[in-house]
Amino acid sequence: MQTVLITGGTGFIGRALTKLLLEKNYRVIILTRDLNHQQTKLQPHVQYAQWDLQKQIIDEKAIAASDHIVHLAGANVGEKRWTKKRKKEIVESRTKSGELLVKALKEIPNNVKAVISASGIGWYGPDPVIPNPQPFIESAECHDDFLGETCRLWEEGITPVSALGKRLVILRTGIAISENGGAAERFHKTIRFGIAPILGSGKQVMSWIDLDDLVRLYLFAIENEKVNGIYNAVAPFPVSNRRLVTELAKHMKGSFFIPVYVPSFALRLLIGEMSIEVLKSATVSSEKIRKAGFQFVYPSISASIRKQPA
Repeated sequence: MQTVLITGGTGFIGRALTKLLLEKNYRVIILTRDLNHQQTKLQPHVQYAQWDLQKQIIDEKAIAASDHIVHLAGANVGEKRWTKKRKKEIVESRTKSGELLVKALKEIPNNVKAVISASGIGWYGPDPVIPNPQPFIESAECHDDFLGETCRLWEEGITPVSALGKRLVILRTGIAISENGGAAERFHKTIRFGIAPILGSGKQVMSWIDLDDLVRLYLFAIENEKVNGIYNAVAPFPVSNRRLVTELAKHMKGSFFIPVYVPSFALRLLIGEMSIEVLKSATVSSEKIRKAGFQFVYPSISASIRKQPA
């Protein structure tokens, strides 16, 4: 039985990935700051081990016991307003965690074969304002805004593991869609009251991925030695904000909902600088990961939403 060590394993993606790995007969070790709290959630083949980013300490036995590492750790970008303090937390939660893993893999004898690290499509800027722009591919330069710089530092922080002889896969993840978290859940609350909130013009393109496909993609990266380097973790068919919200509303309410446009200026007042990302159109290509052999179960937003409870 192989062992996968997960950072950020108690989060939205980490919980779903843990469930899939257990179904596939892997042993899972989850790194956590609060070991006493997590050990109350005992599951067969799941172990919790302690790490501390501020003190730069990590459980040496957890590193030594691992065959693969999945690096998901990072403060939730959309959870709070982007104050100066919050921005620092978003960046450092990613860079310091990557640095600690690199340090551990250098100093602790281990048999880790691969490191699969999250990144984000925030790497890319807005779609060019030209007719029929081409989707962003992995070789595109990072954008010079906050999320672009965050993704650059995030990826640079974990890249040195390649020099240690470890296979490194970086998944630039789109907007994760699930009934139990992520972007869709945020719309659920208002749609239940018959209001479908369309952000800004609603025309901005959202490059998304179903959560089930996302965790399958992490498993695919773990199990396929030929998968190496950077891949976009997005579904083949991006959609507009308006399409996503109205599809979700139709699924939940039938025809009993009212589309309500939330003006751009209102979003700027409500969430500040984060509104730039909410209103940004970013069309991102999934061609590279599909050519590597990954097959999406939920390639369209309709397929993803249909499996959600109404």
